[in-house]
Amino acid sequence: AAWLAATYPVDLDTVYVGGGTPSFLRDAEVTALVESVRRHLGWGRAENTLEVNPGTVSPARAALWRDLGFDRASVGVQSLDDATLRFLGRQHDAEQAREAVRELVGRGFRVSGDLITAVPGQPLEADIRGLVELGVGHVSAYTLTVEPGTEFARRGVTVDEEDERRGFEETEAWLTALGFSRYEISNYARPGQESRHNLAYWEGRTYLGLGPGAAGHYPALRGSRGRGGEESGEAALTLRRTNPHLHDWLAGAGGEAEAILPEEYVTDALFMGLRLRRGVDLADLSRRSGLDVRTRYAAPIAANVARGLLVLEGERLRATPGGWWVLNRVV
Repeated sequence: AAWLAATYPVDLDTVYVGGGTPSFLRDAEVTALVESVRRHLGWGRAENTLEVNPGTVSPARAALWRDLGFDRASVGVQSLDDATLRFLGRQHDAEQAREAVRELVGRGFRVSGDLITAVPGQPLEADIRGLVELGVGHVSAYTLTVEPGTEFARRGVTVDEEDERRGFEETEAWLTALGFSRYEISNYARPGQESRHNLAYWEGRTYLGLGPGAAGHYPALRGSRGRGGEESGEAALTLRRTNPHLHDWLAGAGGEAEAILPEEYVTDALFMGLRLRRGVDLADLSRRSGLDVRTRYAAPIAANVARGLLVLEGERLRATPGGWWVLNRVV
């Protein structure tokens, strides 16, 4: 943290303590963590989020987190159905999840609830309605994915694409009816409740990465060159830094730094920005990257517009609902 503060101009809008389950930290540990960030970097002016496992919440701990300066909690609810939680292998039950959200809402946190969809036998509508009734202002909804080598894969769990798509569509229909707006592929919010921190990722802004395994997106240092940049003379626009994982991090190993050249910068900005309902302002992206984006990518833009996957209105490029479904392929 001290090195980052000395190397980069730091004026924090947001802080997000997550990746893993930081609410498992003992009270003294989370206090020391917050004090270190505050001492070296300051604290977010707009939003400060703590990721929370429902089983770690108590009135005393919620009060401590609030006193430390957290004003937003992202809670890994996943479901409010005990059978679904057992299937997912979660340690908490539905009542613990409800109590955790009630406690955090009552302490004045802006609360976001994580939800997994497309789980076999899941009562999705009841999960959504129950979560909203608890007072959350934000929902992150992700379909169940089965990665090779995981417990789900060993159990032979599969996710039918039709079920996945149905969950994708029904989640939007029910949350929209309940007053939420889908502002990003997987994220829904009441007006003014969008995740300001995550918007920084989707809008291509810079952010610091602290701790083992953390990634950050930084302004380029003077003289930074990307892959092939030395030969081409092309200066990097930004740097992507990734810290080593826990064992190497504790041993003092350095992380990796990758300089991002204009073309990769544009690809990253499109990949992230098209996740947003409002899409990407191509004129602004051209100014930031130094490339004439609309001209350079005219052919693939036109092809995807013709397929009904993208919409171009003036300088704003957006993905359609069908485009969201296959966004990796579009980009």
